[in-house]
Amino acid sequence: MPQSKQSHRKDEHVSLAEKYYHAEQPSDFDQIRIRHDALPETTVAEISTATTIGPWHWSSPLYIEAMTGGSIQTGKLNARLGKIAAACKLPIATGSQSVAIKDPSLAPTFSAMRTNNPNGLIFGNLGAGHSLTAAHTAIEMLHADALELHLNVVQEIVMPEGDRDFKWLANIQQLVAELALPVIVKEVGFGISKPTMQQLYAAGVRYLDLGGHGGTNFAEIENRRRPLREMSYLSSYGLSTVESLLAVKNHPKDLTIFAAGGIRHPLDVLKALMLGADAVGIAGVVLHALLHHTDDEVIAMLNSWQYQLRLLMALVGAKQLSDLSQMTDKLIYSPQLLAYTKSL
Repeated sequence: MPQSKQSHRKDEHVSLAEKYYHAEQPSDFDQIRIRHDALPETTVAEISTATTIGPWHWSSPLYIEAMTGGSIQTGKLNARLGKIAAACKLPIATGSQSVAIKDPSLAPTFSAMRTNNPNGLIFGNLGAGHSLTAAHTAIEMLHADALELHLNVVQEIVMPEGDRDFKWLANIQQLVAELALPVIVKEVGFGISKPTMQQLYAAGVRYLDLGGHGGTNFAEIENRRRPLREMSYLSSYGLSTVESLLAVKNHPKDLTIFAAGGIRHPLDVLKALMLGADAVGIAGVVLHALLHHTDDEVIAMLNSWQYQLRLLMALVGAKQLSDLSQMTDKLIYSPQLLAYTKSL
């Protein structure tokens, strides 16, 4: 069977995400230092990374963020990701299922994740403009525990065949009200501002994934797919994960904040948690490892990240995750970031 244009695009996304991946690319997390206190009075054995996120109890605040699906090749990646998430006991989100809503024959490229992760926490993923019927289809496809609705205006603007209708808020409100499971609204790499957070909260959203600039860059990826590649000026557009965390820091208490975008190592995870994130997602670093290493090696990497987070919590004197958000006095901002905080 010949590959559809949509499936080919999914393979292009993976290829270009890897092409533009840089393990140590500069990040706004570099603009935050942590004051070192030489007497933390902790032992690693007493550190707990357990947390409650909505209706779930997680052993770690990490989750594997949405990546791919929609082609034979990406289906194989999703099958591996399901196995890896199960072994590490980490929640995981699939890539956008929109392609399988249009072509149901592609559903197995997503459900492969559930096949290898029968008891794990899996989030489905659709664009924010999809109907309630499509949402039910996406959930059933994965037996999903939650549904991510992604906001990707910048990506669609640059995508040669992208959507041009971005009136989504009323639809988001309907889906949140009518779906029985949690709905997570997420950006795909361009961040969330305070006004956007307020709009979404008023619409009933209680789970928000900031998806900040700094990781996989869909403006860059989609521009690479344009024949003239004439929209490179949007490659630095958007709010970083750090800027987004600062923008929503005074959010309502019943709003759960997921932080993803440009998380390069466990120290970035620690800083995101200290900035107020309830959970931290990683995608690019996992995809890169998946393409270059065995499943066992990726599992070892993710288990190491979880252990390193405990070490870092001991370093800063935090015995449990809730301690971290109370340590904002330890954060030292660069002049540029400090100026940004004053503008909020």
